[in-house]
Amino acid sequence: MVSMLAFIMLCMGLTLTFDDFRRIMRIPKAVVIGFVAQYSIMPLLAWGIASALNLPPHFAIGLILVGCCPGGTASNLVTYIAKADVALSVLMTVCSTLAAVIFTPLLTHLFAGALVPVDSWMLFQQTLQVVIIPIILGVLLNRWAPQLVQRVMPVAPLLSVLGVCVICAVVFAAHAVSILNHGAELILAAVLLHGGGFLLGYYFARAAGCSSHSARTISVEVGMQNSGLAIVLAKQAFPLLLLAPVVGAVSAVTHSLLGSMLAVLWRTRLPKHQMVDTTAQSL
Repeated sequence: MVSMLAFIMLCMGLTLTFDDFRRIMRIPKAVVIGFVAQYSIMPLLAWGIASALNLPPHFAIGLILVGCCPGGTASNLVTYIAKADVALSVLMTVCSTLAAVIFTPLLTHLFAGALVPVDSWMLFQQTLQVVIIPIILGVLLNRWAPQLVQRVMPVAPLLSVLGVCVICAVVFAAHAVSILNHGAELILAAVLLHGGGFLLGYYFARAAGCSSHSARTISVEVGMQNSGLAIVLAKQAFPLLLLAPVVGAVSAVTHSLLGSMLAVLWRTRLPKHQMVDTTAQSL
């Protein structure tokens, strides 16, 4: 499972170049707003939902881990379907993912430390191992072995999707009975977390002065988490909480469904400036 997630992050790194990191400076306001929203709204929301629903420790830890993880790469596809700002989505995913090595352990310790002992150093090591190192390796391969990368890229996205499916399938298969017994509780928590992330992410961005176009992108990025990372961290850092990874698996399915529905809705209701542009092009 660890190697599978590392491969997914490697595929993400293969799509990046050093120029992508320079682009962050061209739209710093939107990136910063999205970054702040990512690491404030979701951890607080996860902790609040876990407390309000009085979730048992294993589910509460799993939900908090999901909330403290960076944005997921699926958000880029959903942003594209919604006709939002794909470039901003990619930059936000990169920034939140690279920052996860610091923020995910610290925020998990802050919000989950009162429930169970949290080994922040273990979380740091695991995040570094399965996220940061593979991404850096992918960027370097893209820089120094572009021909190899070009051969791999046509199948890399498909393999990444299959990798996430395999990770979730392993968890579902291992804990099928528990998922069936607590399905309603888990789905409710996941829907509240990701639905709240989409909603609050949008209005947070609008309140901070972003356009509707950028706010939609930030909303998608905030609402869709790297649930695969949450599963791996729950399994590695909390080995005694056997059901903690279940929340990440339910989360992956939930945010994909909610994000897809939101993308279709927004695709049919473009912001005014985009509608004007579309009309002008048709004329």
